[in-house]
Amino acid sequence: MVEELLFELEEKIEASTEALKNRFKTLRTGQASKALVENIRAEYYGAPTGIAQMANIATPEPRQIMIKPFDASTLGDIEKAILKSDLGVTPANDGKVIRLNFPPLTEERRKQVQSLAKEEAEKAKVATRNARRDANKKLDLAQKNSTISEDECYTAKDKVQDLISKHETLINSLLETKIKEIMTV
Repeated sequence: MVEELLFELEEKIEASTEALKNRFKTLRTGQASKALVENIRAEYYGAPTGIAQMANIATPEPRQIMIKPFDASTLGDIEKAILKSDLGVTPANDGKVIRLNFPPLTEERRKQVQSLAKEEAEKAKVATRNARRDANKKLDLAQKNSTISEDECYTAKDKVQDLISKHETLINSLLETKIKEIMTV
């Protein structure tokens, strides 16, 4: 019972950590990254499709993304999707490829992105703490129903706290790394 609960808890908090990593990939840092455009959806034969499934995405220069569609007829649709997205760059379409040139971030924009990163990290921490609360409630209920002893309950709660502490440390580490990336000129 306790091992199952710990396994479920670990899955939940790892999912929140993975979600944070994915959100961090989409934050613009002044460097071009494929992750900025991979999940943008464009019309592809009537169905919204991620650009990564429609084209090759490359970063030939540190501040440029090049998108080469598999089917040249979809170039316009990809361009429209990029314009609708919140990337904040205008695509340059030469008829064969789309180039996205990212200007360097201003100090003010860097601080805004840093603030967004902190918000995302805090959301991940809140999700982790909520998972801890739920696990502790289940342990208390199991103790109340005499499924586990009081000692087992306290030992399990210590294990829960250890897992939470480990993941909060990981979240802080991810945040520090992202902030360094954002603030690097």
